[in-house]
Amino acid sequence: MTRNSWLLWTALLVTSSLAFSQAKPEPDSILFTNGEKVIGKFIRAVNGNVVFHSETIGDITVPWAKIKELKAAGTYAVVGKGNDLTKAQADQVPKGTLAMADQKIELTAKAGEKKTIPVAETGHIVDESTFGNAVRKPSFLELWNGTATGGASLVQATQASRTFNGGISLVRSLPGESFLERQSRTIVNISGAFGNTRQPGSPSVKTEIYHADFEQDKYFSARFFAFGQAAFDHNYSQGLDLQQTYGGGIGWTVTKSAIAELNVKASAGFKEQQFLGNGQSQNLFGSIFNQTYARKLGKSHGILFQQQITLSPAWNNLSAYSLTASAGVTAPLYKRLSFSFGSTDGFVNNPPTGFKKNSFQVTTGITYVLK
Repeated sequence: MTRNSWLLWTALLVTSSLAFSQAKPEPDSILFTNGEKVIGKFIRAVNGNVVFHSETIGDITVPWAKIKELKAAGTYAVVGKGNDLTKAQADQVPKGTLAMADQKIELTAKAGEKKTIPVAETGHIVDESTFGNAVRKPSFLELWNGTATGGASLVQATQASRTFNGGISLVRSLPGESFLERQSRTIVNISGAFGNTRQPGSPSVKTEIYHADFEQDKYFSARFFAFGQAAFDHNYSQGLDLQQTYGGGIGWTVTKSAIAELNVKASAGFKEQQFLGNGQSQNLFGSIFNQTYARKLGKSHGILFQQQITLSPAWNNLSAYSLTASAGVTAPLYKRLSFSFGSTDGFVNNPPTGFKKNSFQVTTGITYVLK
């Protein structure tokens, strides 16, 4: 072999070795118990269900019981079933590449150590990057979830009617992953409904209902928390110019799972009511009793039902109490867009003369889901 031939063969071998070393890893795969196989990317496993992405069929969610084998190329963290970890405990969570067969997960750490974990004992499986982001301290602008909703109704006939409604609901829970023990939660709600109806020869009829509330929760166990809150309300239909409420109290997470959460809260604080016209404005000291419930519905858990009841008695004027109840459903339409339908019933026991105590509204609109 000549020197030039030897150099050529050497160059070919080096090029082939580099190409082989830079080749993409094999895609993840799922083999189902019926013999079907799907190739794509393993996303995560949550409470007995596996989320897997395929380029052809999109994201699928399937229970472990229907999977015969699973192979994943990435590095994952496996959290035990029923565990709400503290950040200190998170360091002990096993991590590595995983493969599942016969309902057992074999986790291979970077050092080569292998660990076998029964599927029935796993609660969450997430990639190492997601797990690392969950245990670090996020910036203020991170981990906000919620919805933004808007709707309108226009009528042009003998009567000219314009109605608009909208709202923003934001929640920020820290840490952001459900497998970690919750430490704090921030809640922001802003909503409004405005309407105007005009008819020749008659005075115009106006509707104005605005609401905003802010709450900061601090958990001192997995279920119990203390909180501070502020709320602001304006309801022209009930003669309420402005109601300001400030207070704090304790709360209890009665039920918490992947698809449902029920909270009850009780607080004490200060309330100022300012009424329109001849209404008697007053300062009140009272309590707020609140119950909220949220549940994901449907086979894919894509439909969200939310319900809330708030009772606000005043202890220095027992007739100056109020009650608000609301319920709504959000159903997915396309990607992050959803259709929303909701109702709110507000009751103020001491409105000015000429105004009704009850105010009921039904709203529909298009919702953008924040993630």
